[in-house]
Amino acid sequence: MSDSSERSLPEDKPLEIAGRVYQSRLLVGTGKYRDMAETGHAIEASGAEIVTFAVRRTNLGQNPDEPSLLDAVSPERYTMLPNTAGCYTAKDAVRTCKLARELLDGHNLVKLEVLGEEKTLYPNMTETLVAAEELIRDGFQVMVYCSDDPLLAKRLEEMGCIAIMPLGAPIGSGLGIQNRYNIRLIVENANVPVLVDAGVGTASDATLAMELGCDGVLMNTAIAQAQDPIRMAKAMRLAIESGRDAYLAGRMPKKLYASASSPIDGTFF
Repeated sequence: MSDSSERSLPEDKPLEIAGRVYQSRLLVGTGKYRDMAETGHAIEASGAEIVTFAVRRTNLGQNPDEPSLLDAVSPERYTMLPNTAGCYTAKDAVRTCKLARELLDGHNLVKLEVLGEEKTLYPNMTETLVAAEELIRDGFQVMVYCSDDPLLAKRLEEMGCIAIMPLGAPIGSGLGIQNRYNIRLIVENANVPVLVDAGVGTASDATLAMELGCDGVLMNTAIAQAQDPIRMAKAMRLAIESGRDAYLAGRMPKKLYASASSPIDGTFF
């Protein structure tokens, strides 16, 4: 029996968020596109089923003279995930989530992000913990953007967050997964979905996140700021699928020296 058959393979569990099972493990944002038409086409090409948007920057019909996101992204087709981008305090984040609930007729699924400062957009974890606790107490289903600290990630899960979303690198940086060891620790300790949020720059970054065992990846800039966003959206869809299959297949062990693909044992000469 070969080494690969002796190792146990990861369990192929579906992605379930807030009681709903999703086929796509790619979540996408709606900002930084040239126009609403491009937004809609890119999201369709990505195959994503969950679409996130910044409540403070997005027109959902409250401004009738401006294009509405709902004209390009139908709530009947996609799960809408309002987020608190641009919030720097727990108070602002909580207020923004409550506004989203009003605009979306009682919608309780939100992505919480509380930022520390404008230069890095790194999460302010002190304020994030405060906001998460209040939102959960108020009946929100919280998916939370957080640092790559495994202990804080576990704390957020224990509080009742339904998904943990550690950054791979600073928001919009395109640097790729800079902290694979910490991401792996978070995945191993989690009993809720773990989704890399922020830092992805190209398809190989998304594949790596999935090979680390993440349940999904959320991205925006990597698609929207590509020279061809529609083609990049398709590439990201395929990258997520490929990385997930590679994770489930179980990679070969790394070795210090070579091992021939066609061994000479048992040959006739």
